[in-house]
Amino acid sequence: MNNHKPIIYVVDDDASVCRALGLLLKSHGLKAETFRNAQGFLSFKHPKVPSCLVLDIRLPDINGFALQEIMAQRGIIIPIIFITGHGSIPMSVKAMKAGAIDFLPKPFTSKELIKAIDLALSKSKILNKKRAEIDMINRRVGTLSPRELEVFHFVAKGLLNKNIASKRGISLQTIKIHRGRVMQKMQAKTVTELIHFAQKAGVTSSSS
Repeated sequence: MNNHKPIIYVVDDDASVCRALGLLLKSHGLKAETFRNAQGFLSFKHPKVPSCLVLDIRLPDINGFALQEIMAQRGIIIPIIFITGHGSIPMSVKAMKAGAIDFLPKPFTSKELIKAIDLALSKSKILNKKRAEIDMINRRVGTLSPRELEVFHFVAKGLLNKNIASKRGISLQTIKIHRGRVMQKMQAKTVTELIHFAQKAGVTSSSS
């Protein structure tokens, strides 16, 4: 079960802060991974478990805001709690607008940090669940043949079998067969569920 234990990442160039936060988190039964710079965090292999990042804004290599942007670009979906000894209201607004869970000026209390972490882990669980669902849907989409994928696009647009048949110059019976295979491979019980899968997977109506 330890493989599924939440991980709290701490990135702060102050060794004493990393050490203190590491001990605090462990005293609350939380697994901590500490880093002295952003690159160390980026190089780390992040398991797909509930997690959050306690991130100092001022770092020697990449500052906290830049790391937040890099994470978004790389698809590293980990909620962030910013900490800083040089904070300001504009900085906190910028952090929150970019999706941070909280912005804690140093010194902060252990109670404030743990509360923010609890909130971040709750969000992480929701994000991980959504990501797992999308990954599952994409795996199923990957099993579709080119024609089945085309039919999937049309169904996602809300077209009826006869409309798809007319649009592609194919018999209605052939379209019914392809649509049945799409439903089976996507494991969709209803057309509504199939459309829901299409929306989750970001399947667009690119077919003409």
